[in-house]
Amino acid sequence: MSQNSKILMETLMDRIWLKHYSEGVPADVDANAYPSLVELMDEAFKKYSARPACKMMGKSLSFAQMDEQSRALAAYFQSLGLEKGDRIAVMMPNVFQYPVAVVAVLRAGYVLVNVNPLYTARELEHQLKDSGAKAIVILENFAATLAHVMSSVPTKHVVLASMGEMLGFPLGLIVNYVVRHVKKMVPAFELPGAVRFKDALARGRGTPYKTPTVGPNDIAVLQYTGGTTGVSKGAVLLHRNLVVNVMQADAWYQPALKGVPAGEQIHTVCALPLYHIFGFTANLMLSMHMGGCNIMIPNPRDLPAVFKELSKHRVHSMPAVNTLFMAMARHPDFNTVDWSHLVMSVGGGMAVQQATAKLWLEKTGCPIVEGYGLSETSPVASCNPTDSKEYTGTIGLPVSNTEMALLDDEGKPVPQGGTGEIAIRGPQVMAGYWQRPDETAKVMTADGYFRTGDIGTMDERGFFRIVDRKKDMILVSGFNVYPSEVEDVVTLMDGVLEAAAVGVADERSGEAVKLFIVKKDPNLTEAQVRAYCEANLTGYKRPKVIEFRTDLPKSPVGKILRRELRDKT
Repeated sequence: MSQNSKILMETLMDRIWLKHYSEGVPADVDANAYPSLVELMDEAFKKYSARPACKMMGKSLSFAQMDEQSRALAAYFQSLGLEKGDRIAVMMPNVFQYPVAVVAVLRAGYVLVNVNPLYTARELEHQLKDSGAKAIVILENFAATLAHVMSSVPTKHVVLASMGEMLGFPLGLIVNYVVRHVKKMVPAFELPGAVRFKDALARGRGTPYKTPTVGPNDIAVLQYTGGTTGVSKGAVLLHRNLVVNVMQADAWYQPALKGVPAGEQIHTVCALPLYHIFGFTANLMLSMHMGGCNIMIPNPRDLPAVFKELSKHRVHSMPAVNTLFMAMARHPDFNTVDWSHLVMSVGGGMAVQQATAKLWLEKTGCPIVEGYGLSETSPVASCNPTDSKEYTGTIGLPVSNTEMALLDDEGKPVPQGGTGEIAIRGPQVMAGYWQRPDETAKVMTADGYFRTGDIGTMDERGFFRIVDRKKDMILVSGFNVYPSEVEDVVTLMDGVLEAAAVGVADERSGEAVKLFIVKKDPNLTEAQVRAYCEANLTGYKRPKVIEFRTDLPKSPVGKILRRELRDKT
């Protein structure tokens, strides 16, 4: 091992980043605080029974109601003859039925399969087949998609929910009427034998619930992801992976949460989809553990509705992605919300851009604290200290119990100050990919590090910075160009709303940079963009091709899909 490698390994062994933790944040949390998520949730139900767990459209779902309803649904699932460890899919946006279904699946001893409700029939079929899901809880808006594939999937039990059914009378009836008949958001479908959500609850209440033995090494969730290779596969998250990640996030949040008056319930904006691992852990599980309340946002793209909902509440915490922070901060309704109680804004899922962070801080007084993680890490692996006062441009420090390293293509540590693939080791790292030992072997090292596919650097304090994903890197005449750097620079330009950079084939340089831009100023010209890039980017980083678009393709959590742009170029 070289001297530089030895120095790096000594740095990792010392966990140099611990010296830069906020006061009171421990080097390690108790990874065995709860045997499973079931005990963690049961404790929350006992301690916070009278509190609202979720709010939406002026209605509340209390911890006590979630406890009772999820127990009834768990008993219903058990009455179907399912065995411990069987998989149950949940395919819904952020509505009250989602947390009830999740808690029911877990406390009945089954494995949760989170499903994106916007999946096509082909994508849904793959996930249901791959996971072997025997049952599904689905919002009726997406039932037509399921109906297309029912004959070819192992899923034989369907619980059908509606947008309004848990919102009470008369609001529930009104919402269902508008969704079904005015907005026509429920395409015609046929699912013989499907049971309505409320009917399933009623049947469960008349059925004894049997408490299963669920331990730390039992599977809790199959979280499907493209991972580092683009093949959709299920990250196997054990109960212990998710429990410790909740404990890690809880410890990390405490410095910021000191800004919430003692005894005041923490209200968190729940605009991240709960079926996504970021929302699942940072909103649902963490908020339950802390006795907080999620302000449910079913459709974060409908910004007027988002602001209308948030204007009714004190907002303390907001986890979100860069695109949502920016869209909200630039919206004319932004000041209809009282942001004075906001103590924590957590950015994740994609890089937080400097222009976004600057505007958000100006408008709220609360800096965006960028974190980092993946489905494979439950997801939180690193985060900036939550009492930070400004944007750092980094993904922060490895959280408690966590080690991060930078590896070269051969799996060896890179010298201090060098660039390498970020690798993560900690109790939140998945057990592997569901029934794909070959894919697991590609990403796990012999000494237990998960190779993320993200390229990064680490400074002398232990702060990590992502320069880009391995597969997104552009090679221009032998020089590495990282798209996120180009995008970060261009989005600071007046007149630019969003930007994405990809590599395109070029006869002279091998690859060249192509830049896609969504205008904020309709009068913005290509010549202006080129002049700005010439002033701010070295020659090989400047875009050779510039294309203006009305929008950019995004994932359900708002992450810009560079691959889709590249594939269509």
